[in-house]
Amino acid sequence: MVSENISAGLLDTFKMKRVRTIFTHTYPYPHEHSRHAIIAVVVGCLFFISSDNMHTLIEKLDQNIKWWSIYSCLLGFFYFFSSPFIGKTIKPSYSNFSRWYIAWILVAAVYHLPSFQSMGVDIRMNLSMFITIYISSILFLTVFHILFIGLWYVGLVSRVAGKRPEILAIFQNCAVISIACCVFYSHCGNHGVLKDRTLQRKTSNWFSFWKKEERNTWLAKFLRVNELKDQVCSSWFAPVGSASDYPLLSKWVIYSELACNGSCTGPSDGISPIYSLWATFIGLYIANYVVERSTGWALSHPLSVKEYEKLKRKQMKPDFLDMVPWYSGTSADLFKTVFDLLVSVTVFVGRFDMRMMQAAMRKLEDGAQQDGLLYDHYSERDDLWFDFMADTGDGGNSSYSVARLLAQPSIRIVEDDSIYNLPRGDMLLIGGDLAYPNPSAFTYERRLFCPFEYALQPPPWYKSDHIAVKKPELPHWMSELKQYDGPQCYVIPGNHDWFDGLHTYMRYICHKSWLGGWFMPQKKSYFALKLPKRWWVFGLDLALHGDIDVYQFKFFSELVQEKMGADDSVIIMTHEPNWLLDCYWKDVSGKNVSHLICDYLKGRCKLRIAGDLHHYMRHSAVKSDESVNVHHLLVNGCGGAFLHPTHVFSSFRKFCGSTYECKAAYPSFEDSGRIALGNILKFRKKNWQFDFIGGIIYFILVFSMFPQCKLDHILQEDSFSGHLKSFFGTVWNAFLYMLGESYVSLAGAIVLLIVAVTFIPSKASKKKRVIIGLLHVSAHLAAALFLMLLLELGLETCIRHELLATSGYHTLYDWYRTKEGEHFPDPTGLRARLEEWTYGLYPACIKYLMSAFDIPEVMAVSRSNICKNGMDSLSRGGAMIYYGSVFFYFWVFSTPVVSFVFGSYLYICINWLHIHFDEAFSSLRIANYKSFTRFHINRDGDLEVFTLAVDKVPKEWKLDSKWEGEAREMEGGQKMSHQRSYPSKWKAAAPHQDPVHTVKIVDQFVIRQARGNDNFEDVNGSEIH
Repeated sequence: MVSENISAGLLDTFKMKRVRTIFTHTYPYPHEHSRHAIIAVVVGCLFFISSDNMHTLIEKLDQNIKWWSIYSCLLGFFYFFSSPFIGKTIKPSYSNFSRWYIAWILVAAVYHLPSFQSMGVDIRMNLSMFITIYISSILFLTVFHILFIGLWYVGLVSRVAGKRPEILAIFQNCAVISIACCVFYSHCGNHGVLKDRTLQRKTSNWFSFWKKEERNTWLAKFLRVNELKDQVCSSWFAPVGSASDYPLLSKWVIYSELACNGSCTGPSDGISPIYSLWATFIGLYIANYVVERSTGWALSHPLSVKEYEKLKRKQMKPDFLDMVPWYSGTSADLFKTVFDLLVSVTVFVGRFDMRMMQAAMRKLEDGAQQDGLLYDHYSERDDLWFDFMADTGDGGNSSYSVARLLAQPSIRIVEDDSIYNLPRGDMLLIGGDLAYPNPSAFTYERRLFCPFEYALQPPPWYKSDHIAVKKPELPHWMSELKQYDGPQCYVIPGNHDWFDGLHTYMRYICHKSWLGGWFMPQKKSYFALKLPKRWWVFGLDLALHGDIDVYQFKFFSELVQEKMGADDSVIIMTHEPNWLLDCYWKDVSGKNVSHLICDYLKGRCKLRIAGDLHHYMRHSAVKSDESVNVHHLLVNGCGGAFLHPTHVFSSFRKFCGSTYECKAAYPSFEDSGRIALGNILKFRKKNWQFDFIGGIIYFILVFSMFPQCKLDHILQEDSFSGHLKSFFGTVWNAFLYMLGESYVSLAGAIVLLIVAVTFIPSKASKKKRVIIGLLHVSAHLAAALFLMLLLELGLETCIRHELLATSGYHTLYDWYRTKEGEHFPDPTGLRARLEEWTYGLYPACIKYLMSAFDIPEVMAVSRSNICKNGMDSLSRGGAMIYYGSVFFYFWVFSTPVVSFVFGSYLYICINWLHIHFDEAFSSLRIANYKSFTRFHINRDGDLEVFTLAVDKVPKEWKLDSKWEGEAREMEGGQKMSHQRSYPSKWKAAAPHQDPVHTVKIVDQFVIRQARGNDNFEDVNGSEIH
């Protein structure tokens, strides 16, 4: 009994649960030790290369400027191609693929150029050895993983061993091992330990630099880096023993090259240091993997309980999605959006309308009553605060920033000499477009519900899969809606919500009771709210028609006639601001809405609010003797979606027969124009998925012009101006060839022209659209031809200097085979046995992989054959190989250029022609400039309006300790989240960036309640331009 108590006490002391690391899906397998190995390899490379003279590389370059030009073009294009991914986390994505892709084709190109031999690095040997070791490592680890999973299957290995390994991590580890072996070989070779120095090696101290008697000379030895390098090669990484010391393995090892002082007798008996290093790395990987998978213990330093908790809190971050990549060529969501839109427009519009179904169901459920459409539980209050936002559900950071502000018990703002304390709204109105790019369970849950639930948690009894059959589903201690004192939410759908016929909206809004901590009693997609002091809110559903249907019109017109008084005031909420869009598109829409406002409300519509446009603008009617149907027009679509410009709508003046003036715009017209400049500078950084579209388009445009065999006139010019003249002349001839003789390129140019003209908004005239389309396509075609000719000139220069196309497709492999036998002796015939056992696959795989790696050689050899014997000399497979190898490099050259040209086109169109306002700003994916509007119906019946905005949205969040402490105190209780002092889970990692601290008022005005015979209200507001 005593021993058991002692054991238990020791276990408690050691805190074994904290020391032990049990991996979950949030901690990917295998352990990321390869990242540390990468750092070690890079440091080793820099250490060894710094021991040589870099200036010899420059001296060895030809004095002709052509080599400098080729190096500059290569490094420049490769940098611009890689720039969007610099600094991003390595993970299985296109950015990670681009790193490896760039490393591959850049090294394959550079090793043919003069010359890295001056740095003591034999590029050909390193490349061939890298490929050989890399393939061998992958095969070896694949066999190991298969055996390990087999042992788990039969029950010999327990715990989490059955989880499949991460394929990408295996590739990454194999690459690190291969690079380390190549670096070692470059500076140490494959030499064994000198035979006459064996005794000295055994008695020498590996860390003699640190001996006390030699401490004074250590710095001197460090400065003589070559001596330190010899010490590292001969002692630190030398194999332990010789092959004769391991009889069982003597036939399965690679031997070192003989290195003797004087003559050597007999074959080499030393183990290759390359093989020893490789085996050490492989052994470490296997040991680490086995321990992690079979026991759950990690080979890492255990943390104390305090450090563990601190690290855990630091790593806790919200799982927000990024802004939607609207120009992605790989996003399945975007293709689904296009498909849903086509189906909705061609099938449902004019044939099936969910609003008609709702009207029919209302008659069956409620008879002739207005239950489910009219809510009057606020009407008896003395005053009311409520909020309006629209167009949320895009990026998680921006949506949560707005939701966090909406959830705060109150917002305190100090501006100039005024202090504003604005309580949280008792009601939240959302003006549509709840999730982007299309309505689905995933987008609603991750882009809408997730940020709102983080901002204000739903009640403890809430279940995400619960379906509300009979709304409103009040807490069990309440019997009617007016008893609930928490915030409520009412939502109308937008055009994006209608892409699937309103199916997802009905499921998540009309048949759920909670949006985070906001209660949703709403049953239909449109509604009316009776508010205090004779104020009303009409929430209209415009669908994809841009107008209300007959059944909606009937409901609201009867409501106006039967329940509204002559002095009542109405706020009409729609998704689309047709006053701005009609002015922009020179169209007239929403005729039923206008009929309701002009002929039924007759001046009682004090305010129209809408979203759809992701900015804030307010227009107020200019005072006149004529009656005004709508006094104020307010657009606020800054709820989380990408930003829209304001300056393209600056010309709006007239609506419903009245004149309006702009009172506020956020961002200002000037800022809006400056933001558009980002299309030139940041288009590709924001839309790197566009590479798949742009690169393929450019390659099709110049497909028929490959190869250019007659380039002598450009290279033989003596002056720079002569080179330029010949270059542009060749580009023009290639263009004429495309028009006269090509098929693929001409067809691609025609299709691109049709798409470019169609892409231009219908706002422009047909003649203007054709001219803009021609100029746009001409810019792309000229850029593609320039890039094609640059690539061909680089190839021609290398071929003329015998750097490419010197022998055949397998140049690298043939050279490696000659060096392999010279530097890697095989006294036991291991290579012959491997070739026999694999039926020739061993050398064949290495041979063709080396050829596949050496794309420039394949491209140059195929090009030379075409130029000598014509295109017919190549088989269909040979032609595919040639054009495929050309595409590998042309794609890297073209993607930065096509993004620059297209971004410049968008900038010119938005700032000079005022078209493409949607396309030009969706490309920027701007999460900043977010806002919502807070209303207050005071005791006098006046409507106070405050628009609150945040200029910059935080990108990093951390757990709010005050929220955590308050949540811990409330455990087990029934306290609702809206009753907390700190309702939001996350706060900005940098306190000065938190929206609670950076929020400001960008617009403020008051709408006076109509009293007696007053037909026009007094407005006091701030004007912000």
